[in-house]
Amino acid sequence: MPIPDFIRALRATAGQQLLFLPGVSAIVFDEDSRRVLLVRRADTGRWSIIGGIIEPGEQPALTAVREVYEETAVRCVPERLVLVQTLEPVRYPNGDLCQFVDISFRCRATGGEARVNDDESLEVGWFPVDALPDLEDFAAARVGQALAEGPAWFAPMTDV
Repeated sequence: MPIPDFIRALRATAGQQLLFLPGVSAIVFDEDSRRVLLVRRADTGRWSIIGGIIEPGEQPALTAVREVYEETAVRCVPERLVLVQTLEPVRYPNGDLCQFVDISFRCRATGGEARVNDDESLEVGWFPVDALPDLEDFAAARVGQALAEGPAWFAPMTDV
């Protein structure tokens, strides 16, 4: 997965120390919410939801729309916020350390033909919500929350 230019610039001075970064996840449903759009990631080989890093000055909902199109050639509109969560830090194979705040959106597809549209995915496909492939907990929890009709989820406040 390509490193965005602004992160490359940060790494030039910050080295491999922890970067705290905003990211988005998009859970994209078809018009009647019977199918969800998934990608099989090139880095892990696993099916997952679509996501990416928010560029400086970019609104999170626009990032979701951009990432969905860049990865799948599907056009979508965000419908609602699903969850906000700080994830555990991750160290990449090159040694870089990052921690993401994930902002997840429920989105509705509005056009385009689902296909691999960049080098981040091996496959792209629509899956019935009651017959999803094996997903990591991260993706499965977000699909479940996007299907629920409740308010946005966030971690309980324990250090008040």
